[in-house]
Amino acid sequence: MKSILLGTAALALTAGVALADTVRLGTEGAYPPYNFINDKGEVDGFERELGDELCKRAELTCEWVTNDWDSIIPNLTSGNYDAIIAGMSITEEREEVVDFTQGYTPPSPSAYAAMSSDVDLTGGIIAAQTATIQANHVVDTGATLVEYPTPDETIAAVKSGEADAVLADKDYLEPEVEASDLVFVGDDVPLGGGIGMAFRESDDELRGKFDAAITSMKEDGSLNELITKWEVGGTW
Repeated sequence: MKSILLGTAALALTAGVALADTVRLGTEGAYPPYNFINDKGEVDGFERELGDELCKRAELTCEWVTNDWDSIIPNLTSGNYDAIIAGMSITEEREEVVDFTQGYTPPSPSAYAAMSSDVDLTGGIIAAQTATIQANHVVDTGATLVEYPTPDETIAAVKSGEADAVLADKDYLEPEVEASDLVFVGDDVPLGGGIGMAFRESDDELRGKFDAAITSMKEDGSLNELITKWEVGGTW
């Protein structure tokens, strides 16, 4: 898996910090407004700004690495980077493989979007990104699931008629609906336990540093400011 290093994120390590190496933050770079690649070829979005601030508060030197979503956890556990910060919902299934910080966003709803309001959400063909909580939910509803590697491809599948609807984070779908003929269909679907950073189970010390930094941002209100700025869901 090729990785793209996209610059340092924060202050240099001080002498008192036990972790000597640069911390590599893995993200997808394809899920706005959480993370995306800007016109300069750099990781941008809510999680870029959040991750940089967390590294600063934790007194860690960080750099960004991009990785396809479907292999983002395996490449964390194999050591290609040290943490995932990629719009990843905290679930019991994922916690069997990785350890999460506390959530840095509250649980936010998923939603269906389609080209018309009369689609069959339980008997039709529903697109979702591979290895997501939305894909698992579609299977549970009895609908026919079609999975795609990237969120953009799920939208394209609906527009081309390959799928009747897409299920994804409502935060992601809202700008797509506003900019196209897509419409929201049915009720919002509450899934997951909020979004957090993921770490190898052996990296408790590193996870603890980021967890403390998230706590400090909640306490001083700066995390809510970022959430509001990037419109990524409810505040704390």
